[in-house]
Amino acid sequence: MSADEPPSRRIVVASLGVTQIMAWGSSYYLPAVIAPAVSAGTGWPFAWVVGSLSLGLLVAGLVSPQVGATIDRHGGRMTLAFSALCLGLGQLTLAASPNLAVFVAGWLIMGFGMGAGLYDAAFATLGRLYGRGARSTITSLTLFGGFASTACWPFSAVLLDTVGWRGVCLVYAAIQLCVALPVYLLVLPRGVPTELAPKAATTAETDLAPRSLPLMATLAASITLAAVISSTLSVHLLTVLQSTGLALGAAVAFGALVGPSQVGARAVEMALARHHHPIWTKLAAVTFVVLGVAALWTGARILPVALVLYGAGIGLESIARGTLPLALFGAAGYPKLMGRLAMPSLIAQAAAPSAGALLLDHFGARGLLSVLLGLALVNIVLVAVLLAFRRGARPVRTIISS
Repeated sequence: MSADEPPSRRIVVASLGVTQIMAWGSSYYLPAVIAPAVSAGTGWPFAWVVGSLSLGLLVAGLVSPQVGATIDRHGGRMTLAFSALCLGLGQLTLAASPNLAVFVAGWLIMGFGMGAGLYDAAFATLGRLYGRGARSTITSLTLFGGFASTACWPFSAVLLDTVGWRGVCLVYAAIQLCVALPVYLLVLPRGVPTELAPKAATTAETDLAPRSLPLMATLAASITLAAVISSTLSVHLLTVLQSTGLALGAAVAFGALVGPSQVGARAVEMALARHHHPIWTKLAAVTFVVLGVAALWTGARILPVALVLYGAGIGLESIARGTLPLALFGAAGYPKLMGRLAMPSLIAQAAAPSAGALLLDHFGARGLLSVLLGLALVNIVLVAVLLAFRRGARPVRTIISS
């Protein structure tokens, strides 16, 4: 490959896949491993140690519209590099924090990194690079992302036993600054493809008019509900499983079924994607989540089936989150749209675990699952509305302002 020749799609997707694993592992999935040690070693309240992630997600949600607009104008190379810089500096701040206030400040810095570097920004980058042909690359990227917790939780646990929680943060800082940052700068193309560069007016084939606010609102609500369910259960799943009478070790073993189920569902989707519209991926995702949560609600007898169904659902949801907006609204303005859709989703993810904890305290695991099941059923209705929108429209040529 010459210096002026852009890297192949395989190289771009593989590079983004590896950096996504590192980004998720050093941010979203980190507190699950180090939070107890941080609280025990410092005396800081455990709720604040864990809640710092929520504050980071809040920041991520607030900056996501600007992230999408920046990627739309300039491509994702420098935005993703900025995310690695913020994650690295945030990790250094955590490692050096002498008090809780500085620890929280580290997570606020990392919030900028999460907003500029997790799935939504990576999807927007691929959409900016490949236009409507980005669907297969987005699906491939989620296959990598499915291994984030599987790879990083054990890695973080080994580091915690070896170098302590501050050492864990230093290692992740080094990974972001010395590995992820150079990868973004060296692998991702400079600028954006000429055929996708912003213009005063761009003509694009879409399934529906991209200015359809009811459609956008319905899609945003569906993505947000899915995020609320998955973020709540990602924090409280072990508690829910233990409420059925399982010991902690057995609950962890059952919980481990979720990760492989996500990856397996994504692999099936990748093989079949060319045969169907992403709306059917979205419908399958919300249906599997409903079945999985309903099976969890019934109790311990069918836990493996429940967790496999739920894992498959959230695995497909990650794909639909990136591919359905692209299919409905086209490539022009896709990064901006992803940024706008990410905002309510990330803010909801920030609040969901705390709300889930309140539900557990007042109504127990069954009450929490009842609420989540209700939200999942509402989401099926929202997807039915999206399907009606699509069936009731004809492909049209639309003018999208820059």
